[in-house]
Amino acid sequence: MSAPECAVAAAEVAIVTGAARGIGAVTAKLLAARGVSVVAVDRDEGELAGTVASIRAPRGAGTGIGCDVTSADQVTSMVRRAVGEFGHVDVLVNCAGVTRDRLLLTMTDDEWDATVEVNLGGTILCSRVVGEHMKRRRSGHIVNFSSVAADGNAGQANYATAKAAITGFTRALAAEFGPFGVTVNAVAPGFVATAMVDDLADRLNVDRQAFLDRAGAATALGRVASATDIAGVVAFLAGPRSGYVTGQTVYATGGDR
Repeated sequence: MSAPECAVAAAEVAIVTGAARGIGAVTAKLLAARGVSVVAVDRDEGELAGTVASIRAPRGAGTGIGCDVTSADQVTSMVRRAVGEFGHVDVLVNCAGVTRDRLLLTMTDDEWDATVEVNLGGTILCSRVVGEHMKRRRSGHIVNFSSVAADGNAGQANYATAKAAITGFTRALAAEFGPFGVTVNAVAPGFVATAMVDDLADRLNVDRQAFLDRAGAATALGRVASATDIAGVVAFLAGPRSGYVTGQTVYATGGDR
């Protein structure tokens, strides 16, 4: 594909939550490299400095905004600030997420609530506020994050519940927003080599590389995903080539088997 075919119009603006690190940061950088002005969002604005610097180098446009995606007031303020600075929002990537893994019978209320509120609640709040803006403009792309964990993993009842709900939420929102020219899709990654996986390996007290190797061996491609692999799927769903794709959850698993 030639550069003009894969480039996104410079006038487009994207909000990417969870952009301080991992998949969110890589997605923000990839969209910026394709000419999108990016509003990078994370709970601690100070932690966005690296992402914002990468977005702006060498000629990109972007900013970082601190926002707790579980707070309706903060989400509303964040979107208002983004629109005030860039004029509009064309893309929303709901990447903010946390894990609090523990078997259900030992899981605390805080561990359950934090996981569901950030992963599911944050997606709903951001989609509601940005979706209203997109509906008025009669265009836009929303990309949510589900996970293969939605099928259920021991010790992840909270995370699986949130991610399974996102799949249904995505289909419902696509039906609601479709008449207004807004697409809504989700990405469901398999095993991705991120800091979140590193934390999981630490909790299980296993060697990180051996952990990743075992996970990779269970895929057709023989490796785990990188954040760049997943960001590429997001960029497609957020771009002009995906205009007739909506209500879908795209599994990026390397052909799990």
